[in-house]
Amino acid sequence: MLRTDLHDELSEPEADRTEPAHAAEPIRLQRARGFVELEVGVRAGASALLVHREAGCSKARFPKSLDPRLFEAVLINAAGGIAGGDRIEQRLRVRAGASLLASGQAAEKIYRSLGPEAHIETRLEVEPGGTLLWLPQETILFDGARLDRTLEVDLASEARFLLVEAVVLGRTARGERVRTGALRDRRVLRCEGELLLVDPFRLEGPIAELAERPALLGGARAFATLFALGPGTDEDRLQAVRGRLAQVPARAAAGLRGPVLVARLLAADGFALRRALASALEPLLPAFGLESGLPRVWRC
Repeated sequence: MLRTDLHDELSEPEADRTEPAHAAEPIRLQRARGFVELEVGVRAGASALLVHREAGCSKARFPKSLDPRLFEAVLINAAGGIAGGDRIEQRLRVRAGASLLASGQAAEKIYRSLGPEAHIETRLEVEPGGTLLWLPQETILFDGARLDRTLEVDLASEARFLLVEAVVLGRTARGERVRTGALRDRRVLRCEGELLLVDPFRLEGPIAELAERPALLGGARAFATLFALGPGTDEDRLQAVRGRLAQVPARAAAGLRGPVLVARLLAADGFALRRALASALEPLLPAFGLESGLPRVWRC
């Protein structure tokens, strides 16, 4: 039976309703924080993990390496991407005589920001006789993304170091176009405390227009930097890299800046850039203890 003696005490008439006092407050978006620290040394004649700390969205996993002399770590961002206001910190250290290959699980996506910048701070240390291969996969910048990224490397005099960092402006296969945003990159290399190289890069504001300038990207949608340093990084190795770059579907150049082999690559899209990087790395990887070619995670 329908009762008529009940009053709606859980709600008020439409005319009497008022907005809650907190309705005008700005929405507080959740921000990701990540921290990972790894230290690799020699144990029982093989490179082994000595320290592993992680917090927040940053994780590290350790696939079985094909060569026991080379320890492999895959860095993972469990947040699934990076948005404005997120902050990631990474610390990697290679003890004397040890070897570490550090790569990323997948391309890192930097999403559109509502205002604040995302920050990625990486610090790498390699002791005498140590080897570090820093080979993350590409960073994909979305339209409106804002990223401030810093990499600091401290090397001993007999250390070996190989770096590749690549950026792709939007997912070209989906027809995406990065019109505006900000990318600030800063790489600093030191050897025995002395400054070897400072490598800043800034692309901020109307990115689509700036990328067309010949002095910047010359219309390229993907670009990468390669550094190699240590025994075996000499004029012969440079000529081998140049020979490979002359055959790739990209604009590229390589040279020696003091003891550091530096290569720059520009490509129409991420696929062409990946092919060019694979070719440029082929004569370098054996000198750094990676006889099997590119990291397996790159080929997944």
